[in-house]
Amino acid sequence: MSINIKDEILKLKEERNAIILAHYYVNDELQEIADYVGDSYFLSKVGRESNADIIVFCGVKFMAESAKILSPNKRVFLPSEKALCGMALMAKKDSIEKIKEEHPKAKVVCYVNSSSEVKAVSDVCCTSSSALNIVKNIESDEIIFVPDRNLGSYVQEQLPYKKVILWDGCCHIHDRVTKEQVLAAKEKYGNDVKVLVHPECRKEVRDLADFIGSTGGMIKYVSSQKTDKFLVVTDIGILYKLKEENPNKKFFTLDMACPSMKIMTLEDVYVCLRDLKNEIFVDEEVQKEAYKALNNMHRLNK
Repeated sequence: MSINIKDEILKLKEERNAIILAHYYVNDELQEIADYVGDSYFLSKVGRESNADIIVFCGVKFMAESAKILSPNKRVFLPSEKALCGMALMAKKDSIEKIKEEHPKAKVVCYVNSSSEVKAVSDVCCTSSSALNIVKNIESDEIIFVPDRNLGSYVQEQLPYKKVILWDGCCHIHDRVTKEQVLAAKEKYGNDVKVLVHPECRKEVRDLADFIGSTGGMIKYVSSQKTDKFLVVTDIGILYKLKEENPNKKFFTLDMACPSMKIMTLEDVYVCLRDLKNEIFVDEEVQKEAYKALNNMHRLNK
């Protein structure tokens, strides 16, 4: 059945001049049929530069919204309407505007894991791979960083000459990891295991890392290392690409899995392409303002 669905997806994709983008965290079967697999920054760039008429985004809603904002003339679809990011719901437009009034000289740097409305009242967006460059290059020493307090605190550590005002949001999957879990895993798998940590994790976990970075950064790091054992402290979806590119290396995890990223299936993608179901729309005024913030991300990430 899966093989037939895959064939139908490929056929429909060609008929509709569509492109399928998949985040590293989605199920293996979706990464397998995608035209491009990557982290949020890479996928936003690919979607923007593509000549396709239709973008099918295998990820969560904020990613599909970002693709629509950057490519308003393309039709963007999210195969499952249930694929929502909890962190993206933690910051609201009105609250951002209020804190901007309290800090009039500050620039708002908004993690892409946020709603279109929040992006629209931000100065620039960032991803976990581009956050340091964005904050470093933005022309302000005072930053309001929303919504992830953990990524924001990591940025503050790396750029101590900037004043970073943190929002109280987080990714529950990364935030719940403890240093005790990491230490126990090191004891189990050997102290020679390299620890890779996503910056959405708490400081106590980041402090145990050999490498801190985005999913794309982790994959590059593993490929550059001669060692063959890695503890990967992020969503298990990344293992598909890590194993594909490094078949002779061993990967261990803490069994972290985002339910929203795993909810999408091949059948969802097939139905989406067949019926053009679950199209993403963004209010025109919101799109114009949010575009500026996303465009600034690409401009400042140098």
